[in-house]
Amino acid sequence: MSRIHERDLRGTSKTGWLDSKHTFSFGGFYDPSRMGHSALRVINEDHVIPGAGFGTHGHRDMEIFTYVVEGALAHKDSLGNGSIIKPGDIQLMTAGTGITHSEMNASKDEPVHFFQIWIEPNSGGHAPGYQQIEMPEGAGEGGFTPIVTPKGGDGQVSIHQDAIVSVAKPVDGEELDMSVPAGRKGFLQVIKGRIALDGEELRGGDGLEFIGDKTFSLKSLGDAEVLLFNLP
Repeated sequence: MSRIHERDLRGTSKTGWLDSKHTFSFGGFYDPSRMGHSALRVINEDHVIPGAGFGTHGHRDMEIFTYVVEGALAHKDSLGNGSIIKPGDIQLMTAGTGITHSEMNASKDEPVHFFQIWIEPNSGGHAPGYQQIEMPEGAGEGGFTPIVTPKGGDGQVSIHQDAIVSVAKPVDGEELDMSVPAGRKGFLQVIKGRIALDGEELRGGDGLEFIGDKTFSLKSLGDAEVLLFNLP
């Protein structure tokens, strides 16, 4: 059983500084059939103009993963963290019992393009936390590389959920098998480029939700970048 989330059918929030697309119900966009997939609750694709962004605001009891595609994002939070998130970085914030933060385009000249992903934690009441590392050299080349895991480790950040996020960057014509174990749920998010899944074309912004009962054949139609979510 699988379902394609077409990029052009996503919810939209658009202001003078933000163009945001919502795979699942978020903010003013509500669709009862699109409330998330397993513990995966939010996938927002955001474009923010130079010098603008999200001012200080709060979260709690959510694992928030930010993946920058182009440009740079400046992060500050109530734990005292201040950083710049760039393509190739892995950033995960545990909102836990409560955290406030801001996310601003770090450039006054160039836009920033990023995905923000919310995953529900395994329980409430975790201590707030922040992690940011660079992806290992060669991550995503030749297959799927885990970058978010329950225990963390070299080249990985840890998440308070039985979930794994992996990245793949297949080059033009490269073919990969894609699956999650039986009894699990999966979601594939196309970050950029074009791929064919069992012959059906998906483009940057498209997503596929599925359950772990089959293996998909993924072929890159030009250099591409995807995230695979292995979920409970």
